[in-house]
Amino acid sequence: MQYTHLGRSGLSVSRLVLGTMNFGPQTEEADAHRIMDRALEHGINFFDTANVYGWKQGEGITEQIIGRWFAQGGGRREKVVIATKLFGSMSDWPNDTFLSARNIRLACEESLRRLQTDYLDVYQMHHVDRDTSWDEIWEAMETLRAQGKILYVGSSNFAGWHLAAAQEAARARHFLGLVSEQSFYNLANRAIELEVLPAAQHYGLGVIPWSPLYCGLLGGVLRKEVEGVRRTQGRAKDFLENHREQIQAYEDLCEELSVDPAHMALAWLLAQDGVTGPIIGPRTIEQLDHTLGALELTLEEKTLARLDEIWPGHKPAPEDYAW
Repeated sequence: MQYTHLGRSGLSVSRLVLGTMNFGPQTEEADAHRIMDRALEHGINFFDTANVYGWKQGEGITEQIIGRWFAQGGGRREKVVIATKLFGSMSDWPNDTFLSARNIRLACEESLRRLQTDYLDVYQMHHVDRDTSWDEIWEAMETLRAQGKILYVGSSNFAGWHLAAAQEAARARHFLGLVSEQSFYNLANRAIELEVLPAAQHYGLGVIPWSPLYCGLLGGVLRKEVEGVRRTQGRAKDFLENHREQIQAYEDLCEELSVDPAHMALAWLLAQDGVTGPIIGPRTIEQLDHTLGALELTLEEKTLARLDEIWPGHKPAPEDYAW
C-alpha cells in the first residue's frame, strides 16, 4: 500500500480510501466486517463514512456497523483513520441538520456513540451551510478539538471560494482549519479543476475524490451491458446516453492497452496533483481485491494525453474561460 499525508497535516493515510456508503443498504453487516478486515490486510487505513449513511433517518446505520466492527478489538480502531460527516437531516426537528454549533456538538456526540470510539480522526462538513457564520462553526469545532473528540476538520462538496472563506476565518482565529476537501471528481467530470483544486492546493488541503468511477460508468459499463451483467439507472443512465461515444473511446483505449477500465480511472486520479486518494466503495471482498490493481498501474504521458483528448479537463480559472 502507498501512503501520503492528508493535506498539510502530519496524518498518514492510504492512497485508496475505503468508502462505506454501501454498508447496510447494499452489503450486509457480516460482509461489511469482512471487507473492513480485508482492507486492513491490504494496508488501507483511511475509512470514510457519514452520519446519514444507511438512509434511515436518525439511525446512522453505517456508523453503527463500523462501531460494532471496532468493538471487536484486535487493534481495529487504533489502525484506522476514521472520517465521518455531518450536515444532513437526522430528524424532522429543525436543529438536527446543517452546521449550527448545537448540531455540530450533538451530531459529534451521536457519531462517537454509534462508532463506539472516543474521538474522530477527521470530522467533515458534508456540505456548506450558507446560513451559519464561520465564527460559529469554527468555535464549535475548536471546542470539540480541545475536548479531544476530533483531531482534524474536513469539508465536502465545497466551492473554491468556500474553501477560501473557511480558511481565512480559521486563520483569523489562529486555528488549523480544514485539512481536506472531498469532491465529486473523475475523468468524466473534472469541474473541480477550475477553482476547487487550485484553492485546495493553495491552502494545503488534501483532495479526496468521491465517485471516482462515476457510478460505474468508467468501470467498463459498455462491456458489462453487452455481457448482461450491468443495468444503468438514474443520473448514470442519462450521462451514458449523452456520452456513449466518449465512453466507447475510453473503453477502446483501455482494451488497446490491456488495462482494466476501473484501474485506469483510479490510476488517473492518483496521478493528479493534490489528490490524496479516491474513495472506493466495494460491495464485496472481490471488488475490494480487484481495486488494488490500480496501485500497480503507472500511466505514461502519452496515455494521460489521450485520456485528456477523450475527457477534456479544465485549466485553473480564469484562464479556462478568459485570457
